[in-house]
Amino acid sequence: MTAKRSRVGAAALGAALLPAAALAEGTLTISVYSFAQDEFQEIVYDPFMEICDCEIVVETGNSVERLAKIEANKDAPVIDMAVLSTHDALGAARKGLLAPIDVASLKNHDKLYDIAKDPLGDNLGVGYTFYATSIVYRSDKVTVESWADLLSPELAGNVALPDVTTNQGPPALYMIGEAMGDADYSLSAPIEEVAAHADDIVTFYVRSSQLAQLMQQEEIWAAPVGRFAWGSFKDNGLSMAWATPTEGQTGGMNVMVMTANNGNEDLATRFMDFWLSTEVQTKLAEALVDSPANAEVVVSDEIADNLTYGAETVASLKLLPPDMILDQRETWLDQWNSKVMK
Repeated sequence: MTAKRSRVGAAALGAALLPAAALAEGTLTISVYSFAQDEFQEIVYDPFMEICDCEIVVETGNSVERLAKIEANKDAPVIDMAVLSTHDALGAARKGLLAPIDVASLKNHDKLYDIAKDPLGDNLGVGYTFYATSIVYRSDKVTVESWADLLSPELAGNVALPDVTTNQGPPALYMIGEAMGDADYSLSAPIEEVAAHADDIVTFYVRSSQLAQLMQQEEIWAAPVGRFAWGSFKDNGLSMAWATPTEGQTGGMNVMVMTANNGNEDLATRFMDFWLSTEVQTKLAEALVDSPANAEVVVSDEIADNLTYGAETVASLKLLPPDMILDQRETWLDQWNSKVMK
């Protein structure tokens, strides 16, 4: 796990963006993904430090490492706020590691899409970005109109699916189940169906970079993928399309959380509010860092094409409830190993 420390003085800009109470010294320690930290430093961390005359200590790492650190220090927290997937955040909440967020103090809370306002319940998290998961495919080879098409004869031997251990795996399986008329969260029916077609699947991938290479080599024609990876496909020189299946799209959400009893709740809340502002969310979207959870964000069509963007798209997302992911994932893995990977 790495840490980055930086501090700058207050700027005149601060008075215009935050109340005078925010202009107080302090240190805020945040735990975030390693992804796009240069952009976050420029768009989020540095501007906020100028406003608050405070120091932000940034700790990065994978989810397992970061959650372990939060749990190991639960009696004397060293992390004030963190960003996590919804199910990881709920897992932390169940262990008593999180505190409710004072959403009444978030001026930008009402600007969020409804699905981002309280995705964990009890205001234990606030969504700051989400992504769609659908099917990328070779439009010159096939037409994909349903999640069921992934297991069609037309794609046999030219399709990849995500492994059940990935973030894309269970949602994709759920949507295959939807196409089959079975939306049970046990995923038994779609796992059985995938098992029956296992010989037609080129690979069960664990990284989207694998897919980009397989597609470029023309070894596959279609695969479920997160929208954040769409850029790796749409500019590969082949005829690529993003499916809008009749059953809808799935995806995932990341949330901001507050660690319990950290003693720095006020500064952490102001930082969250800054991150959720229309200005900051717009800049992150324009930098292709995050799809905006703030519904006021407006970007060009060119930018929007790379994001999960707009009220219609957000309304189409069928996200797996985080409690279902936590409660079912061991069962999903057992079924997967016994039926698909046998």
